[in-house]
Amino acid sequence: MSPQKKLFTVVLLVAIGAGLGYGVARWTTGPSPAADGQGASSQSPADDRKVLYWYDPMVPQHKFDKPGKSPFMDMQLVPKYAGEADASGVAVDPRVAQMLGVRTATAEKQRIGASVQVPATVQLNERDVAILQARTAGFVQRVARVAPGDVVAAGAFIAELLVPEWTGAQQEFLALRRTGDAALTAAARQRLVLLGMPTALVQQVERTGEVQALTTVHAPTGGLVQELMVRPGMTVSQGMSLARITGLSTVWLEAALPEVQAATARVGEPVEVTLAAFPGETLKGKVTSVLPEASSETRTLRVRADLPNPRGQLRAGMFAQMRLGGPAEEALVVPAESVIRTGERAIVYVVDQPGRFTPVPVRIGREWGDKLEVLAGLQAGQQVVASGQFLIDSEASMQGLLQRQAGPSAAPASAAASAASQGASSATVHQGEGRIVGLTPQEVTLDHGPVPSLKWPAMQMGFKLAQPGLVDSFKVGDKVQFTFRESAEGYEVTRVQRDPKGGAR
Repeated sequence: MSPQKKLFTVVLLVAIGAGLGYGVARWTTGPSPAADGQGASSQSPADDRKVLYWYDPMVPQHKFDKPGKSPFMDMQLVPKYAGEADASGVAVDPRVAQMLGVRTATAEKQRIGASVQVPATVQLNERDVAILQARTAGFVQRVARVAPGDVVAAGAFIAELLVPEWTGAQQEFLALRRTGDAALTAAARQRLVLLGMPTALVQQVERTGEVQALTTVHAPTGGLVQELMVRPGMTVSQGMSLARITGLSTVWLEAALPEVQAATARVGEPVEVTLAAFPGETLKGKVTSVLPEASSETRTLRVRADLPNPRGQLRAGMFAQMRLGGPAEEALVVPAESVIRTGERAIVYVVDQPGRFTPVPVRIGREWGDKLEVLAGLQAGQQVVASGQFLIDSEASMQGLLQRQAGPSAAPASAAASAASQGASSATVHQGEGRIVGLTPQEVTLDHGPVPSLKWPAMQMGFKLAQPGLVDSFKVGDKVQFTFRESAEGYEVTRVQRDPKGGAR
């Protein structure tokens, strides 16, 4: 074989070997990132729509000219296709919506009760209280065998008092009566009344003609003896309290009503009460007062109702369920979590078609459990977004859709505020602590703790480096304190130092 043919054969074999090696390498390692990027940029997964840019759904205001991993979160960038921004609604890739937990619900007519059932407790009626006091100074001779907590009947004996001051006044009255002087007798009798002597005792002295130094104290009403402040042999002074008795013919039922349902409670309205102690029995009462002060901790109003207690079976402290308000009525309701309150208006996102959502302002009414009444803006049967609205709302804000809905005058102001906010954000410096988990010449990946200035939770994310060589003296595993800021390409670290405390997360 000639030298030329040998050379040609060697070159051919080398070329065949290189081709086989390249093919094997491609088969084992897969396509290169560059090839993937070109393929992704040239077409969408479903069709040949043009990709305008890529973005992170969690930080949609930042745009990227090629696919890859988000510098903010541990997730891939999402493509934005031509034509989506010009549509009337917000388009979200169904796969992204599923990944972020977007869930829908149906606006439907339901009968929601104008009545409401709330827990309540039985209390003593503080309007039916009798306090027994000594009308003059004296000594306690006898006390009834009762104690606080006992129930007594009306007119029951409570205590017997010896009042020496009354003795002289009664003797003077009887002496003047024997003289026959009607004027003096009437004046002496009036003096007995002014000394605090009960009318029945004065009449007894007139009838018997004998001095009565002892007087008895009786319960003016039947009920619960809450306090008994006398014992035999005690000295009492004028005005001293002897006992406190609370009537039991009626009791209070006090409930904590959520303030959003305050309209259901009106003074004089009837209530129905059921108690666990008496299953199957429904008692009737009426609202006597809605206290004027709401609880700042529980956001509830105290509603008080009077409940008859003829058999005395209702005891203070019993647990009950109180139903108040009118009959149920039909209303259009949606899940309460589907409504976004902006401060100026309430918005729900309506599903136009799979993957496309439109913000609709609504007027909301009453809230019942996990449902919210819609007075205007929706129709029964419409699908609304019940969870994951943060993604759709961010996209709508980025497109200026909400500003266009609010009117021409609102859009420039909103745009100016947004620009000012972005300018302020880019100039703001934030600080954090964390541990280095990855290093490249252009990026550092940190497992950092919460960042209060941005309301970030603890997470792991990558940061661009503001200057090359900023972390040359560090290694993976070092615990550091770092300063970063927002730039056009994402968040970048401007300063890194070792954590003097150890800084472990």
